[in-house]
Parts: sequence; C-alpha cells; structure tokens
Amino acid sequence: MVLLAEGMKAPEFTLPRDGGETVTLAQYSGRKLVLFFYPKDDTSGCTTETIAFTALRERFDAAGADILGMSPDSPAKHDKFIAKHELNVALASDEEKTTLEAYGVWKEKSMYGKKYMGVERSTFLVDENGTIEKIWRKVKVPGHAEAVLEAVSP
Repeated sequence: MVLLAEGMKAPEFTLPRDGGETVTLAQYSGRKLVLFFYPKDDTSGCTTETIAFTALRERFDAAGADILGMSPDSPAKHDKFIAKHELNVALASDEEKTTLEAYGVWKEKSMYGKKYMGVERSTFLVDENGTIEKIWRKVKVPGHAEAVLEAVSP
C-alpha cells in the first residue's frame, strides 16, 4: 500500500452516507473537500471534532469547501449521531473499510497494551481537481477545525 502524500490524486470512493444517500469523491469536483476520518460516532473526541466542523460550516462554504466526515459506523448510526448533536456535515459510512484503507487511516492501534485495528484521526484537504492539497495525520481535536479552515481560506 502506498502512503498518500500531498500532490497525489485522492482515491475515488462511492459510499453510503447519512440520510440514505450515496456520496462519491467525484461529486465534489470543482470545489475543495475537507475529508475528515474519525474513529466512532458519539465518542467524546469524535463528537467534539464534528461539532467544531459543524460550527464553522458556513465559513468553509464561503471559502468554497465542502466537509465530509467518514467512519466505519453505519448510516443509521450516523443519522442518530447527527440528530443527537444537531450536526450539519455529511457523514459517509465505510463499514467495509476499503476507503479507510485506501487513504491509509485504518491502522493498528494500541490502548492499555492491547492492540486492535481502528481509524487514525486524519484530515485530507482535496482540491477542486481531486488532488490532495494538505494532510493532517494523528489529529488532536482542539483547534483542528480552525486550522483546516485557515488552510482552506484564500
């Protein structure tokens, strides 16, 4: 597997998303896409991160960027997560983990000495032509959405 880098083409995807719709990378052609990968709906860090992107959504929109979150949770879980926290960002579901693997964010993790597979919190800024403009790996949530907005803003 090739580790993605800035300047490379973003891997294509077609996935189910919240609201029973389907989402593809191609849908965002002509606009920037903030693609953030997170481990699990309704956990503290993931909730804080998604609320932060929701709070800044209008500013991302004004800067010509859309926001899409992605986790291995089901579309039904995404719907509950959105309703519970009044989120206004789209959430894609990659239960098969093919897109998570293509972006190199499905990794072995360790907690209390126990190893397991999970999502490494990461964000990819994809430009209007589908090229990766910027990558944030091993994201720390506080201030992250603001840092991404700064990178998107002209």
